[in-house]
Amino acid sequence: MARLVPVDDPADERLADYVRLRDVSLRRHLETEQGLFIAEGEKVIRRALEAGYRPRSFLLAERWLAGLADLLADHPDVEVYVVGEALAEQVTGFHVHRGALASLHRQQRHTVADLLALRRLVVCEDVVDHTNVGAILRSAAGLGFDGCLLAPRAADPLYRRSVKVSMGAVFSLPWARLEDWAEAVPTLRAAGFWTVALALSEDARDLSEVAAEAAADPGRRVALLLGTEGDGLSRRWVEQADVVARIPMARGIDSLNVAAAAAVACYAFGPSA
Repeated sequence: MARLVPVDDPADERLADYVRLRDVSLRRHLETEQGLFIAEGEKVIRRALEAGYRPRSFLLAERWLAGLADLLADHPDVEVYVVGEALAEQVTGFHVHRGALASLHRQQRHTVADLLALRRLVVCEDVVDHTNVGAILRSAAGLGFDGCLLAPRAADPLYRRSVKVSMGAVFSLPWARLEDWAEAVPTLRAAGFWTVALALSEDARDLSEVAAEAAADPGRRVALLLGTEGDGLSRRWVEQADVVARIPMARGIDSLNVAAAAAVACYAFGPSA
């Protein structure tokens, strides 16, 4: 049986894991210090638990108890805080329209060395928006890439917004954080990857042409380099890459959002390419 705990006080200390979920600086400190992350929505919670992440607690509106009953029964020692939706909004700082949250223990499941042993990677330089990181992970997972490496300043894949946008892909796609930004591209090349920088350089080649070259060599290992939202890839990474590619655009638009560009590139270089 689940340990149902009705809570009617937004200041109840047992709800501390869920406080001010939109306050990025607070959450970064709290989640790192406590070793936790938040999953939102029934599907994402289910995928997190099925992937083996251990729950600390659940925060649920009563209407979600039946739908999650099987998962709650699997964790009879974990408290389920049952709250009204108005109280959930007071605690979290936004309207939790899905009415279901879980606090889970963080795990770093893969190392950089693990990722360097794979075949197709996306590499995020300084992608700082959590929504974009989540979308990139979802595209990479869904379009046949094997993993994601993140530069030191890239956004946290286990931040609530990243997890939600990825629809749980963060739990299935291997990822790790690079320690040395300056040596990232040389490290990839030394590991045998053909590094493809997505950038607007004058010497950039058409993405489809570059993807066709990769497809002609079935053994070629590919790392797609993706840059920050405003300025794109740094000059250092562009100059260190084996090749620079761009997506042809129309109507005076120079480029796509980094998450959209990642989806196009992952499709171009995917298993069926």
